[in-house]
Amino acid sequence: MQVVITGGICSGKSTASKIFEKYGFYIIDADKIAHKVLDENISAIKEIFGDEYVKSGKADRKKIAKVVFSDKRKKEELEALLHPLIKEEIGKEIKRAEKEGKRYLLDIPLFFETGNYKADKVILIYVDRKTQLLRLQKRDGLSCDEAQKRIKSQIDIEKKREISDIVIDNTKSIKDLEYEIKKAIDADFKI
Repeated sequence: MQVVITGGICSGKSTASKIFEKYGFYIIDADKIAHKVLDENISAIKEIFGDEYVKSGKADRKKIAKVVFSDKRKKEELEALLHPLIKEEIGKEIKRAEKEGKRYLLDIPLFFETGNYKADKVILIYVDRKTQLLRLQKRDGLSCDEAQKRIKSQIDIEKKREISDIVIDNTKSIKDLEYEIKKAIDADFKI
């Protein structure tokens, strides 16, 4: 069964994934795969963005993020490069996990946005917009406008809430998040 964990920026997907790992799930992390793929395609990054977007042989993700959140064409170019490669790597990870008999989850932050993946169940790690905005500003040191621009580049969290199979609230403490995840595993989440 293909089960995806998703959410919005700063909703706590990484924290939730760590909790799922604690309960024996193997996490296939699309962001980690994306970072690896990005660094393996430096010449293409230089072509799309320029030499100044590569630092010490690695893609300067912060600099690239500033561009893709304000230039739709550059974002589309980057996605056209990365998404097929990421999908291929995820496929390899799935085969490996299945071969080894592991229970796995796909952590795909942009699951709804890309439309590149299929899932039998979608778990949304949910926070309200205000919490999301405050967390993003604090985490990345962004202005309110910059943070809102990044949040608006994704499908609205409330829309994601409507179309997900399981919604796990992450507006409270980590202890509360763990309780919500355990409840979802015990009740809704039979794999």
